[in-house]
Amino acid sequence: MADAANRPLTRASVLEAHERIKPYIHLTPVVTSQTLSDLASTLHPATATVPHPSSPRITLFFKCENYQKIGAFKARGAFHALSRLTAGELEAGVITHSSGNHAQALALAARTRGVPAHIVMPRISTPSKIAATRGYGAHVHFSGSTAPEREACVARVRAEEGGPVLVPPYDHPDVLLGQGTMAIEFEQQVKEMLAAERESSIDGFGWRSRQAQRAQRAQRAGGSERGAGSEGLDAVVAPCGGGGMLSGIATALAGTGIAVFGAEPQFEGADDLCRGLKEGKRVESVKTLTIADGLRTPVGKIPWSIISDKSKVRGAYSVTEEEIKAAMRLVFERMKVVVEPSGAVALAVVLFNEDFRQLVEREAGDDGWNIGVIFSGGNTTMEAIAKLYEPSENIGERAEGKVGIDGEKVAENVAG
Repeated sequence: MADAANRPLTRASVLEAHERIKPYIHLTPVVTSQTLSDLASTLHPATATVPHPSSPRITLFFKCENYQKIGAFKARGAFHALSRLTAGELEAGVITHSSGNHAQALALAARTRGVPAHIVMPRISTPSKIAATRGYGAHVHFSGSTAPEREACVARVRAEEGGPVLVPPYDHPDVLLGQGTMAIEFEQQVKEMLAAERESSIDGFGWRSRQAQRAQRAQRAGGSERGAGSEGLDAVVAPCGGGGMLSGIATALAGTGIAVFGAEPQFEGADDLCRGLKEGKRVESVKTLTIADGLRTPVGKIPWSIISDKSKVRGAYSVTEEEIKAAMRLVFERMKVVVEPSGAVALAVVLFNEDFRQLVEREAGDDGWNIGVIFSGGNTTMEAIAKLYEPSENIGERAEGKVGIDGEKVAENVAG
């Protein structure tokens, strides 16, 4: 992957990546929910129960990466990274360290391409994720949970196995370009959905009503008026852990006029992106037991170089654990869709973060905004969901930072 450092991080590169991985990934669906769009337009952000009408109409579109292969968006980056390897590199195989979705994604991509895969997983990894990674044919090697322990294990396995190529979870150009392909699809899918509505007799997205309002204002003003909210997406909100997906989306949508925002949990300093943007410096370590376990990682160096550019990412917002749970419950009960806690964080920001909601009110005007929300993954279990919503004997220890939602011991995550 020696030439990856010189790969331009541009929309054109994301489009090229999309062509490369199309045969290997699902075109995940975009779905809507009238109920959730109504809640986003009227919900009181503090209590989640008191109606609080906002001036803009928010129409939500959900990109369901929980329906992607392996149940998460990570398959995109893994398949693209492998597509860039030379014949010699493929023969040597690939290696990574991951406790979750990237482990499964690289294992599947390697099996699909007939490539050996070595995955270093912390011993405390969720058993279902270990089983899934093995099920895709990868050789699983166990390590301690800290970043130095994982990296030492990777170095040892590489030496023993003839130097398989390291494919990082997020801090790599080919990985983030692959993740950005979801935005290319998302942008086009919403345009097609809105175009189809204009040809129908149904005003499900409120397009006709907004057009009528604009026409009335234009008539009163004695001229023409064209606002946002009818032709396609106005904004995309995506979860951010290591930043591979958010930076990929920002790269894909650069120059399109679609605003991009990051979403994070607040718990125990998990909002490292928000803090880093405020301080003007990347936060290099995170120690948190947020229920959004896929977002416990600090933003990587390469993703940070993109995300910190305000012309590409407008900002980032964070939410509480209870707000994540509330959003996750709404998705399940109202949409009949299962997402993991990390996958519900973007919706939680749209529903509950007061600063984000005020920004929409200021900028959307009377025409409203079409907001794209990323459901990044759905890899959870019935047992994990039960622990999330029922009283737990570990709740005191979790509050003290001793154990996590699955009972695992906390470890510090350090960006590479």
